[in-house]
Amino acid sequence: MSKPEQFDQWAVIELFGHNRIAGRVTEQVIGGCSFVRVDVPKIDEIPAYTKLFGQGAIYAITITDERTSRAVAEQIAPVPIDRFELGTIARNMAVKLLKADQEQENQRFMENEED
Repeated sequence: MSKPEQFDQWAVIELFGHNRIAGRVTEQVIGGCSFVRVDVPKIDEIPAYTKLFGQGAIYAITITDERTSRAVAEQIAPVPIDRFELGTIARNMAVKLLKADQEQENQRFMENEED
């Protein structure tokens, strides 16, 4: 009995929410759950990255050749994390650092009061 052939194709994927992504498409299993893996090629200053999708997120998959998939990826110019998310992450990290600094300062103050 032969093993089933692994899916490995260049494609354009249409996602629910009117989004598209293009790249090399394979399947990946994590924790027993199967995901569609899209390896998006480097586009100008956007580095190559990988994104995983559950089957419920996908509306359609159009198999293409590499050249077409790369051309669509350039047109879409998807980013792994948008600038809004990065701003939120940076703000949250700054707040955590300020809180940690304040806690350390309070601890030092309390230690000096005990002396």
